[in-house]
Amino acid sequence: MTTTRASLTLHAPGLWLQGITPPLHWQDFKLIAFDMDSTLINIECIDEVADAAGRKAEVAAITEAAMRGEITDYKDSLRQRVALLKGVSVNAMTEVVTHRLKLNPGASKLVAACKQAGMSTLLVSGGFTFFTDHVQALLGIERVRSNVLEVVNGHLTGRMVDQAWGDICDGEEKRRMLLGTCEALGIEPSQSIAMGDGANDIPMMSVAGLAVAYHAKPRVREAAHVAIDEGGLDRLLALFA
Repeated sequence: MTTTRASLTLHAPGLWLQGITPPLHWQDFKLIAFDMDSTLINIECIDEVADAAGRKAEVAAITEAAMRGEITDYKDSLRQRVALLKGVSVNAMTEVVTHRLKLNPGASKLVAACKQAGMSTLLVSGGFTFFTDHVQALLGIERVRSNVLEVVNGHLTGRMVDQAWGDICDGEEKRRMLLGTCEALGIEPSQSIAMGDGANDIPMMSVAGLAVAYHAKPRVREAAHVAIDEGGLDRLLALFA
């Protein structure tokens, strides 16, 4: 599907469009890629883990600046935040999963509908496997890319572990992962949907056939074909025939 960007136009309360005209058609899309923190789930996991170290305000301020696009070096900002987590126990992270991490409204419904339509599913996160593994299992998502926190003797070291594909899943890695998944599936990037809320989601949104901003930062809304400002993720379904 080929689209051009125009100014955001109100389509329904809290739902804005630019460069597309509904109805969209299921057969035009074969892959949907999701960000995790504040998109599929209700929290920024790194901020909640920092709470266990008594440093939530400090870490959350960096996270907010990174998501708004005010910090240009995402990798450096993530390393700074992870360093502040040194000493946090795995048990504290388990508490975050158990008591704080919730799926955002409509997440299960949207993923189920996309899978029913024959789409492959992808989770690409600047967060951590400790949390993406949980969300992948909850939603039955097929492919995941995220970062690995280094743990020694049950506690975080303040570092991340390099992986075969690279060091950190930043915006450019999200873009590469979306494009690589399209290639592996034998489809065009124009047949993909990318959903996110932060500035590090813009690179993958820019190459997708349909870019969706969910309760997103201003720069992300401007880069999207669809902006969901009110309600759940499943509001996207209203645009499909």
